[in-house]
Amino acid sequence: MLLKLDLNDPRPLHEQVTAAIRRAIADGQVAPGERLPPARDLADALGVNANTVLRSLRDLRDEGLLEFRRGRGVSVLRRPDAREALKEKARDLLDQAARYGYRPGDVVEIITELSRIGGPE
Repeated sequence: MLLKLDLNDPRPLHEQVTAAIRRAIADGQVAPGERLPPARDLADALGVNANTVLRSLRDLRDEGLLEFRRGRGVSVLRRPDAREALKEKARDLLDQAARYGYRPGDVVEIITELSRIGGPE
């Protein structure tokens, strides 16, 4: 599972880690029933504290995406709702646009323009 954090992202680290894991599940990098790597391994890969990863995993468990099993680690229960996954990607897009100085209305204009010139239907 390949996860990346944006060092310029102003959100707290645990929210970024939560979003990255949610995105990996939504994108199918980890399927329902599969186990996630141990929290320490995820923390090392992301360059964050293991407690940050554990907080993110608990958040995702509370959302019903993950299951904790003693002795078996953390497994994916289900993929996030498609609408929620899309909203997460839209949030990421808006955050990135803001870093470039664009407002949400500017992003809407760009998406509208793309849809007129042959974007996905």
